[in-house]
Order: sequence, then structure tokens, then C-alpha cells
Amino acid sequence: MSVGVPTTGSLPRDPGTSDLDRLAIDTIRTLSMDAVQKANSGHPGLPMAMAPVAHLLYTRVLKHNPADPDWPDRDRFVLSAGHGSMLLYSILHLTGYDLPMSELERFRQWGSHTPGHPERLLGAHESGHAHTPGVETTTGPLGQGFANGVGMAMAERFLRERYGSEVMDHRVFSICSDGDLMEGVSAEAASLAGHLGLGRLVYLYDDNRITIDGSTSLSFATEDVDMRFRAYGWHTLAVDNVNDLEELQTAVDAAMAEEERPSLIRVRSIIGYPSPNKQGTAKAHGAALGEDEVRATKELMGWDPDAHFVVPDRVREVYAPVRERGARLEAEWESRFADWRSAHPDLAAEWDRAWSGEPEPGLAEALPSFDPLETEKLATRAAGSKVLVDIAPHVPTMVGGSADLAGSTLAILPGDDEFGPGRTGRTVHWGIREHAMGSAVNGLSLHGGIVRPYGATFLVFSDYMRPAVRLSALMGLPVVWVYTHDSVGLGEDGPTHQPIEHYAALRAIPGLTVIRPGDANETVQAWRTAVEPGRGPVCLLLTRQGLPVLDPDLVGDGPLKGAYVLDEGPEGADAIIVATGSEVAVAMTAQLKLSERSVSTRVVSMPSWELFEEQDQEYRDSVLTPGVPKVSVEAGISMGWSRWVDASVSIERFGASAPGDEVMRRLGITADHVAEVVLETLERAAERG
Repeated sequence: MSVGVPTTGSLPRDPGTSDLDRLAIDTIRTLSMDAVQKANSGHPGLPMAMAPVAHLLYTRVLKHNPADPDWPDRDRFVLSAGHGSMLLYSILHLTGYDLPMSELERFRQWGSHTPGHPERLLGAHESGHAHTPGVETTTGPLGQGFANGVGMAMAERFLRERYGSEVMDHRVFSICSDGDLMEGVSAEAASLAGHLGLGRLVYLYDDNRITIDGSTSLSFATEDVDMRFRAYGWHTLAVDNVNDLEELQTAVDAAMAEEERPSLIRVRSIIGYPSPNKQGTAKAHGAALGEDEVRATKELMGWDPDAHFVVPDRVREVYAPVRERGARLEAEWESRFADWRSAHPDLAAEWDRAWSGEPEPGLAEALPSFDPLETEKLATRAAGSKVLVDIAPHVPTMVGGSADLAGSTLAILPGDDEFGPGRTGRTVHWGIREHAMGSAVNGLSLHGGIVRPYGATFLVFSDYMRPAVRLSALMGLPVVWVYTHDSVGLGEDGPTHQPIEHYAALRAIPGLTVIRPGDANETVQAWRTAVEPGRGPVCLLLTRQGLPVLDPDLVGDGPLKGAYVLDEGPEGADAIIVATGSEVAVAMTAQLKLSERSVSTRVVSMPSWELFEEQDQEYRDSVLTPGVPKVSVEAGISMGWSRWVDASVSIERFGASAPGDEVMRRLGITADHVAEVVLETLERAAERG
């Protein structure tokens, strides 16, 4: 809807803000109010309060092109306070992104491009709606967007150093909230960003002093946020009045001039402004204002209270130049990029392959093969380390590292080019920051897809990372999570470090591929899957203890299918033993013990349920033959296994501190116990006829 200019209303003039800018800002406010009210659901307070910030960033600061939201050298904007999504949707609509008014009118409805929290959807999903142009990451769980931005800034620095400023030269901006700063993940990420000196980060903190429960005096107001961030190594600034565009512009300019430190601009705002009865209160936070309050607010602003989703003609004129400016900026970049391509053809070819997700030629041939005659036993974490060394040259934009556990996870890229203060290599020392590592790895990937990141730690600490892993699956990000010390077999560290429920917990996440290889050669195929173009997030679960190396000819490409027949046994199997990880060796020994009792068994290695589910029914039936009794063997809880097998050898309690072999034995992960359970399962099957 396009109409004339509303009257000025009875609100005081904003200092440093023209009447036309004020009109545009008020348009963001009314659109946000109307959308939340129509849905009768949402958070109007932040969009109304921070409308001047969005207006300033998208019209005068950000390097972006609404006609091409994925332009590689654009500035990134992250609305970490994702509950304020209507702020983002309103400004995207006004500046010319492909987000029509009809989508704002369908806020929070099935199939809309305007979900309750911003979502960036890169892979297969069943969310009911499509990716929203201009949304850089999925935010909602507070603090995640804050940490995503840190990863994006790391990606920008890495790519700028590798390819040159002609190709990469931009910043990451974010609006964050009290809630973001209270969540622990933001503390870890802020500490990391300050340590790394990520000067391309500019965060605007909405200091409105209100949370859902009420004033921040309940839980947060005593904290000196500025001092905390200065202690992290950040450059801090303050804006006393969010409605003063000149003051905002001065602060943003100062932040952008600081190249050695990330910047936090504390912006004082009034939540829900200018709602006459709810501004500055928790009532403006997490619920629609109500029809009467929307009318009263519009009247105060000089707008027609009976008109909804209005964009005055003059406001359209204010935002029209944004598209022109964006097209010009991108065209200038394209010209520089073309010159760069001519001057650096080899790097340009690498860029093209990396951007499409393709590895450098020769990856398949470079992958190692492990001979059991040469290597009797090898931990899959050690095998993974060897594979990573061979993969690294063929995925030159792979960046990652461990959470202070490089010597334990062995997930180490070759060479000594580290990513640190003043250094921009491929190996990241995340420190003891699993929360931040997970979210920053997502940010590295979200930056544009050219960086292939990974993060590594012990499997039990995947609990710390679960929000980030879940979001990587929701977004379909091509990231790799490397989890070692994957069972009670790790031994003496005891139950605090021995994963039990973690296989099931990770498999419960839709869209996440979990692979638990049974030996070194299966680990090769697991990594091959992980770097496959178009594949979403992959978890590799690897052992601390050495495992027998399987014949590579028997393994073949079976792990790529999720499950395969490792040993058929005598013709006509009486039962099928299905195992993962270190328990594959246990299953093989159990097969021998059962053969001594004239029981024929097939051994199936099943490193990945998810990959197996991708196979057609004929193949699945050839591996897990219907009607043949099946027993699973896995050193964790049995949850979920009933869909595949009739009985399980599992661990339904926490572990214990002792040598790994003894813990396995005492908790029943032995060939003898497996053989007993197979015999019992056969007896029950016979009784049922």
C-alpha cells in the first residue's frame, strides 16, 4: 500500500534525525506493529526501539545489494536478537529485497518467508517455508547469532589473506540484546574474538534494560558490560539516544575505523517506543501490543490508526537509492574480481571449486588405505588424523581445530599455519570453548560456503555444543563435527568423560549424519562422506583405543551406504549381528564363537543409520534380511535400535573409572555376551514359530 505522508504527530523531534529519516524509521515501527498484531504473536518491542539502527545500517553503512543477497563481498548483518525478526523483515522489504508486503502480512504463518525467528536454510528441510532473502543465519536461541558473527569475521579474514582484498574486504555487523550477552556462548565467543583481534566485527548492543520477566535489575543490571568487553579486548562505545542518527553514525564510523579490535556499541533504547502505555516495559517484549495500543501509538505518531501495512510514497523514495548503491558497489567488485581472475588464474580456479563445494582434483586417489598386515591395530582418531593430512591439500579452504584437545583428538591440519592474533592460518586453537567453537564453526560456513570448517572435541562434550549442532542441521550446513573418545573404552577418565547416551542424542537430530566407523578403513570412507559436495553436517565418532584394521577389500565403499555385510558367514545366516565402531571387532569374534556352536551369523557393520536410510529398500533388505533375527552391539544406550533389530547388547548405565578393556568387559560389551544374546534371540524366535 502506498499513501501520502502522515502528519508529524505529537512526538518531540528527534535530535540529529531529519523528518524524512524519522518517517522512514516510523514506517519500520508501524510495519512491525502491524505484522505482530495480525499474527497476534511475536516481539514488537525490539523492532520499534531499534528501527533507527536498522535504517542507518541499511541505507548508509552496509555494503549490500538487495538484488543479489548472496554477493560474496557484501557486509554481513546478523540479527542475533532473533525474536526481533520483524525489524529485519521490515527493512529487507523496504530496501528492495525479494520480500513482498504479502509476506510481512503472513508473519509467523505456515509457508511464509517471515517465520517467528530469522532462518537461513541451505539444505533439505521440512520447515514449511523457504529461505528468506537477506537472512544470513538462523537466530533464535540467544547468543548463537553473536557467535556466528565471530565465525563469519574469521572467514572474512582467512579469505582476505588467501585471495586478497580485491576479492574479500567487508565487515560483519550485528544487533544483539541483553539476552545474547547473558547467555554463556556469547562470553566464550567474545573472548575468542578479542583474542584474535577481529577488527571487522561491529556489534550494536540494544541496551533497553528489559527482559521478558521485567527490568534487568532482576538479573543483569549490576554488570558493567562496557568494562567486561574491554577486558575481552574489545573497543567499546556508547550511544545515549538511539533516535539520534548523527550520534549513531559517529559511533559506527569510529567502530569501523578500528581495525585491530572488535567493537561493541552500547545503544540506549526504550523498548516498544513510542507506544504510550507499554514502552519501557516487559509488556512490549514478547506479545502483540493489542489493537487499542497499536491505534494509540499510530495516533501519537500522526499515522492513520485504521490503516495497516502502510508505506508512504516518500519512504519508498528514501529507500530506492539503496538498490542503486548496491548494484554499483557489486559492479565495482565484479570489475576488481575480473582483473584478479586474469592475474591469478590458479587461485581463481581454486576459488570456483571451493565456492561450489568441490574439492581439488585427485582427492579420491589421495585417500589412504590401511593394510591389516602392516598395521594390526589403530585408533580411529589416529586414522582420522592421517586422512585429514591427505585431505587438506585437496580442500584448501578447510579451516578448523580442537577445543584445547588437539593432542587428544588428533584432528590437526598439516603445517604450522595457525589462526591467531596477527596470523591467519587454517588451524584454529579454539581454547576450552566448545559452545563458541560450535557456533563459530557454523559462522565460518555461513559466510558463504567457500570455507569448509570443522570443530573437534571429546564426544561427551558434544553436550556443550548441542545448540550449535542442532542449528547446523536445521540450516543444512556443510560442517564436520569430529568427536573422539567415543565410548567407555576410553577408560580411566571415568563416567564424566565416557559417553553413554550421546550416540542416540546425536542421531535424534534431524538432518545430521552421524558416522561411527569400525576401523581405520571405514574412517577413510567416513571422511570422504564428510567432504562430499552437497552434504549437510556430519558427525564423526572416533575411538581413543586401538581397533583391529579390517581388510580394505571387504570394507570397500560399504560405509558410504551406511551399513554393509562385512562377513556373510556360512550360507543361510541364522542370525545377523549389527555393530558400530569398536564393537564391530566384538561382533566378529562373537561370530566365531557362535560358529563353534553350529550357529551361522552374518556380521553387518552399520557406521551410519542416516546413510543407510538413504539407500533403496532392496539394498536395505539385502543387508538386514527381513525375517532373520538381528542383534545390535553398541557401547551406549539401545534407544532407537529397535527399528533395526530384535535385541540389543548395550550399556544402560553410566560408566566407571578403570582401564578401558575392563570397563567394556564389566559392562557386557564382550563377544561371549553377544553370543549369549544371539542364542536367546534365536530361542525366542523359535518359540514364536
